[in-house]
Amino acid sequence: MTDATDATDASNEGGPTRPEEAWRAATAEADGCRACPLWENATQTVFGEGPVPAEMMLVGEQPGDREDVEGQPFVGPAGRVLDEALGEVGIVRCEVYVTNAVKHFKWKPRGKRRLHQTPDRAEVAACRPWLERELALVQPRLLVLLGATAAKAELGPGFRVTVDRGRPMSSLLVEHVVANRAPLLDPAGPA
Repeated sequence: MTDATDATDASNEGGPTRPEEAWRAATAEADGCRACPLWENATQTVFGEGPVPAEMMLVGEQPGDREDVEGQPFVGPAGRVLDEALGEVGIVRCEVYVTNAVKHFKWKPRGKRRLHQTPDRAEVAACRPWLERELALVQPRLLVLLGATAAKAELGPGFRVTVDRGRPMSSLLVEHVVANRAPLLDPAGPA
């Protein structure tokens, strides 16, 4: 795997690299996605972020309220837990690509708050092409699926987080795949 800085576009020396340009194009296309009704109530599409390519890619369920407002993955409470967990194992977040299986925030109103709702299979399936595109661009050696929704999006509906969490899984797209409960710091302890 080549580093993004080594893949400089010869027609634009010193400019953006091909992987970065492809990622920007995918992000722009995802902004216009209307494949499912979730876009109607979301503030914006929340695509992944991080180095392209990257050795490790983390996939959560969907953006939360803060992510929907700010347009970045894992910047709310789940992001704080993720940052703490990564720090505890010596991983620098800026070296990891982070994204979600679903790109729009699914919620229902409760007073002035927007409460998270789990995306259904059709909503996850509608976002599947975006996740596949990110995987193709990021080319991770390790894919970590955070929670059942993310795991089922990649591994299929037969995945059971209570049975399969923490076990190495096989995938045609990635060398190593592991899934765990979300958040990463599982109160049930290590897998």
